[in-house]
Amino acid sequence: MHKKIILLPGDGIGKEVTAEGKRVLQKIAELFNHHFEFDEASIGHHAIEAAGTPLPDETLSKLKNCDAILFGAVGHPMYDNDPTLKVRPEQGLLKMRKELGLYANLRPIKLFDELLHVSSIKSEILKGSDILFFRELTGDVYFGERGRKDDRATAYDVMIYHRYEVERIAHKAFQAARTRKKKVTSVDKANVLESSRLWREVVQDVGKQYPDVQLEHQFVDAASMRLIQNPRSYDVVLTGNLFGDILTDEASQIAGSMGMLASASVGDTVGLYEPIHGSAHDITGKGIANPLASILSVALLLDISFGLKEESEMVIKAVEKMLKEGYRTADIADSDTDKSKILNTQKAGTIIVEQLSKLPRVAHV
Repeated sequence: MHKKIILLPGDGIGKEVTAEGKRVLQKIAELFNHHFEFDEASIGHHAIEAAGTPLPDETLSKLKNCDAILFGAVGHPMYDNDPTLKVRPEQGLLKMRKELGLYANLRPIKLFDELLHVSSIKSEILKGSDILFFRELTGDVYFGERGRKDDRATAYDVMIYHRYEVERIAHKAFQAARTRKKKVTSVDKANVLESSRLWREVVQDVGKQYPDVQLEHQFVDAASMRLIQNPRSYDVVLTGNLFGDILTDEASQIAGSMGMLASASVGDTVGLYEPIHGSAHDITGKGIANPLASILSVALLLDISFGLKEESEMVIKAVEKMLKEGYRTADIADSDTDKSKILNTQKAGTIIVEQLSKLPRVAHV
């Protein structure tokens, strides 16, 4: 198989973790006789510094002519500390999603038994949790009309959804549920918001086309509570852009660390794969970032964009084996962890590559 992959390291630790994801892809290519061609492009603060824009035309052109994208993170403290800045790194991410039609964000929340104790939630509540979030990406307050008025003393952001936006991601959620436990939980705020009432109406209509899938509706405040109380009660969770942003970060604590969670942003063409953590400038350059979320994003890339399920499962097994053997990065280590097995970013990537070499495989020709 010959595929072209664009690397978008972005800002902060994005560069460090994406480098390890690339190493895993290179090892998979070697083991299975694939050819992955890599190219790199700029986005975020790095792109603003170099080209004055968070998503240069050259980058967008590359993204529109590849088979998959491995993304790191965007962001920089200077923008957090100065909300008046008009050009911001996150604008590049939002524009990329819109230009590439990446309307569905998939975030699997699956626990590794070895890390149950890392979460602040009791192990008996967490064990067996396996949730797949579908977060809509191209609508909601992130793309609605916004501005200031009354001499800038009043600010507004319009939460807006169109029927087709809800329909297309709802179909993806129901289709995924058919391959799992056949249950979709749609999360909204239909008791207050008109956009949520449209959301619920459309999801109900789409659900009629999947009579074999159970559909339930929850308000976002109730869902945020139940996610911690009883995460095993969820299978596929379908929600909008803002609510999905918040709920998936909350769900990261089920897994014990944001450094463990992968995601995929897909539409009808190219797919983008990224860890859900941010640029984390407080640890940038220290070599302690957890690369496992980027590596698990590689597993999603291999499966969803390339249809390479065996290769994808092999990456996941390599992560499982690393954890079973007691290896940890600093964010998922505890007082019982053997200090000699606490790994820096690059060493964690090396261990995964070594595990891939040891696992049984069937070479593709």
